[in-house]
Order: sequence, then C-alpha cells, then structure tokens
Amino acid sequence: MGYTIAQKIIKEHLISGDMTVGSEIALKIDQTLTQDATGTMAYLEFETMGLKRVKTEKSLAYIDHNTLQSGFENADDHRYIQSVAKKHGIYFSRPGNGICHQVHLERFGKPSKTLIGSDSHTPTGGGIGMLAMGAGGLDVAVAMGGGAYYITMPKMYKVNLTGKLKPFVSAKDISLEILRILSVKGGVGAIIEWGGEGIKTLSVPERATITNMGTELGATTSIFPSDEITKQFLISQGRGQDFVPLSSDADAVYDKVIDINLDTLEPLIACPHSPDNVVKVSEIAGTKVDQVCIGSCTNSSLLDMLKVASLLKGKTVKDSVSLSISPGSKQVLTMLSNCGALSDIIASGARVLECACGPCIGMGFSPNSNGVSLRTFNRNFEGRSGTADAKVYLVSPETAVAAALTGVITDPRDLGVMPKIDMPKKFVVNDTAVLTPESEEKAENCEILRGPNIKPFPVSKPQENSLTATVALKVGDNITTDHIMPAGAKILPYRSNIPHLSQFCFSVCDKTFPERAKKLGESIIVGGVNYGQGSSREHAALVPMYLGVRAVIVKSFARIHVANLINAGIMPLTFKNAGDYEKISEGDSLSLDNVFEGIKNGEMILTDNTNGQKIPLEANFTKRQQEILKAGGLLAYTKGN
Repeated sequence: MGYTIAQKIIKEHLISGDMTVGSEIALKIDQTLTQDATGTMAYLEFETMGLKRVKTEKSLAYIDHNTLQSGFENADDHRYIQSVAKKHGIYFSRPGNGICHQVHLERFGKPSKTLIGSDSHTPTGGGIGMLAMGAGGLDVAVAMGGGAYYITMPKMYKVNLTGKLKPFVSAKDISLEILRILSVKGGVGAIIEWGGEGIKTLSVPERATITNMGTELGATTSIFPSDEITKQFLISQGRGQDFVPLSSDADAVYDKVIDINLDTLEPLIACPHSPDNVVKVSEIAGTKVDQVCIGSCTNSSLLDMLKVASLLKGKTVKDSVSLSISPGSKQVLTMLSNCGALSDIIASGARVLECACGPCIGMGFSPNSNGVSLRTFNRNFEGRSGTADAKVYLVSPETAVAAALTGVITDPRDLGVMPKIDMPKKFVVNDTAVLTPESEEKAENCEILRGPNIKPFPVSKPQENSLTATVALKVGDNITTDHIMPAGAKILPYRSNIPHLSQFCFSVCDKTFPERAKKLGESIIVGGVNYGQGSSREHAALVPMYLGVRAVIVKSFARIHVANLINAGIMPLTFKNAGDYEKISEGDSLSLDNVFEGIKNGEMILTDNTNGQKIPLEANFTKRQQEILKAGGLLAYTKGN
C-alpha cells in the first residue's frame, strides 16, 4: 500500500509511535512560527524552561496581530518578543512586514518540511506541500527547544478537483464549498489532501487560500502536492533551491474521497455566524451592505490584490459602504505600488490599512451597530469583528468588490467581464524587515526587555485523585475560542497579563462567569459538540485554569483546544452518551472519584450530587497525557523530566 503526501512527511519525521490512525505519534519539527497575540506567552514559556537557544532549522516571530498601539501594552510586548528573538536564535519579522502566514509562504516555507505555529491558520503552508499545523504556544515552545510535537495520527481524506474555475469564481469559493459539504466539524481527526487534474489550474496563492480555510473544517491540516506550479512560485521568490517534488503514491488509500467539479461551482457566501453556513451569492443578492473588508491571511496575496485593483479601477465605492484593503505583506504592498494598482485602489475610495491581520482579529475597523459586513476572511463568529450585533459574511475578493461597488450583496458575475490578471515572473524580494538573531556567542550579552504588562506565567495545580466542584458554566454546541477568550482591540493587549485577561473570559456567553468562577475556587465547565473550535489560542485554556477550572466535560472537542487543556492541566472529558448532557445544570455539584484509575482506563463515572445522577464519561488519554495531567500541565511535566 502506498503513502499519501502527509504520510510521507510524517514517516520522515516520526520520532516515536506508529502510523496507526488514532494512536499518538511524536514528530520532529523543522520550523516554528509565532505571532504577537500568542507569541508573548510562548516565549515566556520558553524562558521558563531554561532553554538558551532554539534547536529548529528556523523559528520566526511575527508581529501582525496586535499592531494597533493605543497604549504601551502592545509596544512593550513587541519589544519583549524582539529581545527574546535576538537572544535565543529566532528571526523577528517587524510590525508592517506582513501577516505571518503570507510572509512565511513567500519567504520561508519549504515543501516536505514540518511547521507548527501558535496560530490555527498555520496550515496555509500546505499550499506549497508543507505539513503545517496550528498548535498551542506551549507546544511551539517545546518544539523550539528541540522537543517533539505530539498529535493523534490522523485519517486521510482526499478532495479530487476536476474542471476549471469560471470567471468571478475563485479559490475562496472552493473553500466555502468544502465547508458546505463537510461542516465545521467534518474534518476533525483528518488531514485533507487536495488533488485531481483541477489543481493544475490553481496557483500557489489559490492553493494557500484553500489550505488556510481547511482550519475551519477542524482538520489537522490540509496539503497540496509540491509540483511544477510550486517550483515556479519558489523560483519567482528567488528560492528555487527550496523546491522538493512531492506527491502521493498511485496506490495510496484514503478514508474518504470527495469530488468537486470546478466547472459547476458558483460564487458562494458564508452567512452569519459560522463558516459552514454557506449558500449561493445569488440566493441572497440584494441584501444591504454597510462594510466590506478585503485581506487577512486567507485572501491578501498579490493575486488577490491585483484582482481587486482591476475590478475597482475607474470605479467608486458606493457612498453607503466603507471599504478596507489590507495587503498581506510588505512584498505585496510594494508590488502593488510599483505597478500602479495601489493608486487604482486608493482612487476608488477604499481605505488602505497596514499589512497586518487588523479587522480579522477585531483589531480596528469594526462594523457599525447591527451592520452587515462582507469579509474575505476565514471566520465570522459572533462578536469577533468587535461589534456584538454585527452580521458578518465570508466571501471571495470578487464578491467583496461587487458589494462595495453596488452597496448590496451582488453576484460578481453581474460586473461584466473579468479583467485578465498577469502575474509577474519575479517578485520583489526585500527581507530587511526580518531581523537576524545574534550569534550564540554574542547572545549572552543580550538583555530581555519586559514591560509592566508582562506578568509571570500562571502556575497550575497537580491533579488530585478526586474532584468535587460546581458547574460554573454550561454552554451549547460549537463554542469557539472567541467565545472562551475573546479577541479585539480592547482585550488583545493583555495576552501577556493573565490576571487582567481573566475578567473577559466567556464574556460573550456570560459576563458574570469570571467573578463566579473566582468565588467558587474550583469549578467545572459543561459544553456541547465541537467545543473549542477556531483559534489555537492557548489563553482559552490558560485563563480558565487561572480561574480554577479543573475539568471541561463536553460532547466533543476540537483538536487543538483539547491539547491546550491538557497542557494547562485541565481534564478534557467527554460524555459517553451525548444525551447525558441534558442531565446536568449550571450550579450543580459534581464529583469524580478514582481520577487516576479513570484516566488510565479511559472511563470515569461522574456523580451529580445535586440530582443523584450517575453519568459515564470517556477519558481517552495517552500515557504521556496522563502524566501531564497528573503533573498539572505540560510545563510542570517538562520541568520534572
């Protein structure tokens, strides 16, 4: 039996375990990346481990999330990260150089290599044949120190593309189509490989859009072959030497195969408040639009921006619409400026924002109250935009421009003839905004610069053999990390200050939760299906840990979040029978006895002391995870070994 693309990379990087689906494997990691919303904590963790130097082939720290400096907090964090990077051997991408995934794709990603990043959209690197995965900051810190990255061996899904996209239909529509087919939990436990004759019509930026949004499926990662198209992209970036051909074997076996005919695909749109709430644009055409945002790590490439500039050229944005454009990198912005496309964008009335995540992470450009915002982003979770009652739709750049020009949701095919886009054969390369770390000899004299907003890493408690605690919160299905630990301009600056950050925990669901959890001392959270989907932010585990949450009991978890809970020393448990979720109420007193035996055997009995119910739970942990939970988290476990 042959291997899939992902299996080939896993085989070459396997440190321990076997490639049996569902078993734990340990992987050697070649590259890491962090961004500033998660990076400060990751580097505090790295320092806590007492490590002097990163041991990866290349590690990079990007500043792209918290770039709105309305106070000293973000600037202090950036200064801290820069000083840590200089001292410990990490390359530092300065603010304004671009979004981590876009820059990494352009300048540093390599086919056949492994990459983990403290950002859930790290799978963007799969567009050039990397095994690129989002992870919690602590997992990234361990990998930077030369430690293995542990995952459950995934299933393998294959998506076969046939045909060719028609004008005004783009890679974003392919992403929305697979979300429509599989849903936001349809990729959990799987790696999605893209193949078929149709991929030969897709450029690397288009492939990267698709792998980027594979995150919204809950997939471990997504990946394309490394082929002639990949080679030409790397050559255009002056990195032809990094090319490695990579494809699946003809007799590779997949757990699921999905066919998509590009010839029949139409412009699609994800309606509020989930990326899989997908319909045809034509079905809701005419809906009034207040705001349009184009950019993010999903759709900010030069190809995307040239499309936008061509469609806007000689036209004016509707006076009822506010349009923002965020180029993905300094390279993209420079080339837009050099060819005159930037002038076309500015002349249309669009607002050009810096090369950063910006509105996607709720960092500025929030919609008006009850406003309708069309965004080329990857997430439209409720409140993520910074406006609690906004209605956010996810669209392609073509559909976004159509709405900006008409003031209503419009099928972009109504715009007429799609302009022809000629991509350059050679990109402008200027890496001066990526700072090289000091040599190991000189690093001893480098000072770490800490601001007053940077607080010590919170200390977790070792797990005890019994637990009695109150249900501090009961929530429903598809709770995202934005629900647990919101983003936005008012909150993100405190990512390195867990005590202050804690007052915002679950504020989207229940503003009284933080105070209630503090009073309880120890507590339990109960939830539904796909708990913890979305961002890789470990703060969604660290802050509940700080507030005394000892266990989270749900119907099912998202992959990265369950790992983050274990790393924080919080027990992630699932109902053996999903219907038992209904038997527990907020405020109930719950007990777990013989915890150590339970996590060893994979099952526990939960006693609801309030109503007398006995509820069976699943506690499926590897031997390593059991020891991490007993120690009180990965940091305590790592220190003790």
